[in-house]
Amino acid sequence: MSGLAMPKPDDATMRRRDEIIADMRIIVPGEGVVDATNQMRAFESDGLTAYRQLPLVVVLPETVAQVSRVLKYCNDRNIRVVPRGSGTSLSGGALPLEDAVLLVMSRFNRILAIDYPNRTVVAQPGVTNLGITIAVEQEGFYYAPDPSSQIACSIGGNVAENSGGVHCLKYGLTANNVLGIEMVLMNGEVVRLGGSHLDAEGYDLLGVMTGSEGLLGVVTEVTVRILKRPETARALLIGFPTSEQGGQCVADIIGAGIIPGGMEMMDRPAIHAAEDFVHAGYPLDVEALLIVELDGPGVEVDHLITEVEAIAIRNGSTTCRISQSEQERLTFWAGRKAAFPAVGRISPDYYCMDGTIPRKELPRVLAGMRELSEKYGLGVANVFHAGDGNLHPLILYDANVPGELDKAESFGADILRLCVKVGGVLTGEHGVGVEKRDLMPEMFNQADLDQQMRVKCAFDPNHLLNPGKVFPQLRRCVELGRMHVHRGQVAFPDIPRF
Repeated sequence: MSGLAMPKPDDATMRRRDEIIADMRIIVPGEGVVDATNQMRAFESDGLTAYRQLPLVVVLPETVAQVSRVLKYCNDRNIRVVPRGSGTSLSGGALPLEDAVLLVMSRFNRILAIDYPNRTVVAQPGVTNLGITIAVEQEGFYYAPDPSSQIACSIGGNVAENSGGVHCLKYGLTANNVLGIEMVLMNGEVVRLGGSHLDAEGYDLLGVMTGSEGLLGVVTEVTVRILKRPETARALLIGFPTSEQGGQCVADIIGAGIIPGGMEMMDRPAIHAAEDFVHAGYPLDVEALLIVELDGPGVEVDHLITEVEAIAIRNGSTTCRISQSEQERLTFWAGRKAAFPAVGRISPDYYCMDGTIPRKELPRVLAGMRELSEKYGLGVANVFHAGDGNLHPLILYDANVPGELDKAESFGADILRLCVKVGGVLTGEHGVGVEKRDLMPEMFNQADLDQQMRVKCAFDPNHLLNPGKVFPQLRRCVELGRMHVHRGQVAFPDIPRF
């Protein structure tokens, strides 16, 4: 797997592979265990396809009891486990390990309950993001977070990565739309956090789990809030001579107190790729294209359109087109939603980054990325959630050219360093995984990382869940000086601990 350092395989586990597979077949009978090399190839990577690794075995449970038994079995025998949803992660969060059971949750694919009066849906983690909206749209409802991969990504994976989407500016990320989860701890214990009610008392453990990237537990049920479709939604396509002018327009719209339902931006390479792919009618003579969606009561939307048009003109916009029908609005978004696959038509390979910056720093960061593009001799197409500063630069390279993947990764690392330098963060929604793991010290000092590790230790003291992800170095809980764990047990287990 390239030069990526991962945990050394446990020899004892590797020697027991046949025994472990046989035991897994007892726990998950039928076709729930995959151990043939050619069949496991389908699971060897996630969306970060530059890294691949076959797992020890693939297990696809169908019930909570099976998940519990698998985790307890592995915990008792010191076997590592990597949870996986739909495999759309772009940070290597579901990358298998050679000595780990890959626990695939795709068979948990049912909607369990829909409660329109309380505006909630209870779904299993394998239900797709879009599947929730499809289940409730006949009654005029929808689920707000909408990643570009919403047709395929699972709601359990969304919880693991705290996914966003084009409408997260106004309606929030996954964290703002999940009310409760059922989860299984590494020791097999099943617990519930939150529910259909609003905020619960006590520590916000639901917040801790959302975005925990499979390091703390395995989600087996999710309760989300659904929203009523707005009365009116219209979108504007606004073109600018420079990306800096587009970025300033974004800042001015927010500064005016206008919170669009979505506000996305693309630069020239991304505009041309998306237009060739979808034929959405994008202007091809601009350097930056801003898509602004305004929703709410019709009178309010009409007023806000006028306000946004005026702000765009003050920032030098050269074109502005307003959707006149629902189909036209959807067509505007179709190009943006297809931007990632569209860029695949103009480059043999691309490396999708994910960092977040303060909105006011957008012009500075875009200029910095152009300088880095020249430094590394690689092109970059920019597609991003402009309203909340979540950038998705697509670094263009050819994996068949020796050294270009390494250059692309170095280019991406420098982009993330720039994001942190201007007051931003390493990730907005893709997660840390293995991609940004070794950059964590750019944002956190050792005391910060140790404190985060103590949370990990509280849930998974033996570090068996998704090891090698997020934290830049493997450390045992005993090294943090807070507890001593021997064979999965703390000393004097009968003494109450608070």
